Amino acid sequence: MKKLLLVEDDPNLGMLLQEYLQLRGDYDVVLCKDGEEGLEAFSKGCFDLCILDVMMPKKDGFTLGKEIRKKDSYVPIIFATAKSMIGDKVEAFNLGGDDYITKPFSIEELLLRIKALLKRVAEKGQGMDQEATQFDIGSYHFDFDTQLIIREDKKQKLSTKEAQLLRLLCLKKSNVLTREEALTSIWHDDNYFNGRSMDVFLSKLRKHLKDDPAVEIVNVHGKGYRLLC
Repeated sequence: MKKLLLVEDDPNLGMLLQEYLQLRGDYDVVLCKDGEEGLEAFSKGCFDLCILDVMMPKKDGFTLGKEIRKKDSYVPIIFATAKSMIGDKVEAFNLGGDDYITKPFSIEELLLRIKALLKRVAEKGQGMDQEATQFDIGSYHFDFDTQLIIREDKKQKLSTKEAQLLRLLCLKKSNVLTREEALTSIWHDDNYFNGRSMDVFLSKLRKHLKDDPAVEIVNVHGKGYRLLC
């Protein structure tokens, strides 16, 4: 199930979109009523896609989109606005938006755009730069270069293999990291003994990330592991 951030100041439209997407699209939708609330929610969780209303109180959608881009260069963003001016569309894409939909729009059209964007991201390996070294995992920040997990004022130093394993999980971002892929990438051999060693490192990573209940490394039976946040 993909997790979506929906930021919409119209409570009726927001609830309608949330219910429809959760029922018809099988998504987990977090609804926020303004830009400030939306930024707070994004900072605390991991999202597969954001839908941002442009005209909002406290913090408009373009400002929110710009701040989200500072935190995550890859998460897909759809801007929604009642305006239809070309200048707004240009600004949306200049800010790193992936799509733009003008109100009033049909919910079916929005659902199709969401599916198309998520499919495009999946085809690009979740759109994640394979050279990326900085990751936000729920309320944690993971710096692969320094091998540090940072949460508020606390820092946790990782071993090299812990850092390599966590980076692979981050690059997959909600997709399955197979045991074979992890073992051959880090240990260069997927034999039984290396597999047991990897299980130990996974247990350690779970302990390092246990303070945020929204973050979880789950076993996918017969396949591998998935990082959820």
